[in-house]
Amino acid sequence: MLTVNDLMTVIPNTVTPQSTLRQIIELMKAQACRQLPVLENGKLVGIITDRDVRLVMNSPLVLHGRWQDEEILDNINANTCMTPDPMTVTPDTPAYQAANMLSIYKFGALPVVDDGELVGIITVTDFLNYFAAQQPEMIDQLD
Repeated sequence: MLTVNDLMTVIPNTVTPQSTLRQIIELMKAQACRQLPVLENGKLVGIITDRDVRLVMNSPLVLHGRWQDEEILDNINANTCMTPDPMTVTPDTPAYQAANMLSIYKFGALPVVDDGELVGIITVTDFLNYFAAQQPEMIDQLD
């Protein structure tokens, strides 16, 4: 049976609750990722996504001028906009179950935890890549 371990990104990039939005955006751009687990003292405490960042920067609830963007980037930390205590899976979780969780809850990723330690992250993209790799002849037909 296909498991999360077969598809996940091992040892993903992470940030801390004190990481600024600027640091988070730079890491997301550099690593071409949209979700980052948030670790404090080696323990998973949250997850922050590109959507979380966009909501802070473009919130209709907080009116600000573009000139204030620099201040927001340097003074707002992950802990103020992350999802705390995110839903997780283990490496042994069946892949179909993780896919179902991503679909039901409309998540882009799930942290993978083993014995309380972050060991990976499984994303919608991981599933798409796996699916695409199963049908290489279909991809050739599209070209």
